Amino acid sequence: MTEQVTAESVRRGRGVERLINGQFVMDGAGVKINRVLTQGLQRRLDPFLMLDAFGSDKPGDYIAGFPEHPHRGFETVSYMIKGSMRHRDSAGNEGLITDGGVQWMTAGRGVAHSEMPEQTDGLMEGFQLWLNLPAKDKMTAPWYRDIPSEAIPRFSTASGATVQVIAGASHGVAGAVQRDHTEPLYLDIELAANATFEQLLPPGHNAFIYVFRGQVLVDESCVAQSRMAILANNPDADGVRIVAAQPSRLILIAGRPLNEPIAQYGPFVMNTQDELRQAVEDFRAGTFSA
Repeated sequence: MTEQVTAESVRRGRGVERLINGQFVMDGAGVKINRVLTQGLQRRLDPFLMLDAFGSDKPGDYIAGFPEHPHRGFETVSYMIKGSMRHRDSAGNEGLITDGGVQWMTAGRGVAHSEMPEQTDGLMEGFQLWLNLPAKDKMTAPWYRDIPSEAIPRFSTASGATVQVIAGASHGVAGAVQRDHTEPLYLDIELAANATFEQLLPPGHNAFIYVFRGQVLVDESCVAQSRMAILANNPDADGVRIVAAQPSRLILIAGRPLNEPIAQYGPFVMNTQDELRQAVEDFRAGTFSA
């Protein structure tokens, strides 16, 4: 069900600080992805650590999937626009993410999981976002939740926007997931041609958009398909205003920075090098919590 809401009004919108093309890489057992948020942007976009965009109708680009691998110290948010992928992990969780669904996993003190396609043809498209955990929560117990498409709150505006609220809140609509410390906002926004969308954002939160259909304008800056725009942290701006140059679809992501040290070694993200060494030792010893 799509709720009709009263649109928020942004007094002054954030501008575009930088446009990012991303890097096409192979991950997992040979999955072709566009790594949009890379390690070099982690401080700037704190608390977000990584964003991968994937989309192909060629089975060879995705069929090998992501065999079992470990994580510690952060959360993964997998959003499947189109396709079918099976999750299994060492904590005993299993779920199938399908069209429009989300998997939200807190790795915490340690979990090993696999993400494998359950399709041999057709389009597979979506995103995986890595969200950091505060130091006090990095060794929390692993947690996992499947959120089917029909459980994600939706609303539409009179200005021509249809919005799915994965996390946080928008226009009075609470999302499927809330987090107290990082306060993530994760929206999937679909816009008709010439439609507008305004979203209030706390001044101190880091924010970006990624356009995966069409082309939009943010404060008169053009953001084309397959581009990420980092939104400037203007102290006098209270949100973002987006205008569709043509029928468009994008994700808007924002969050409160942790302002803590980031130490990363592959799938482990901690605060110090000693904690990273311990993570590697624990994984090799098979002592990750199940």
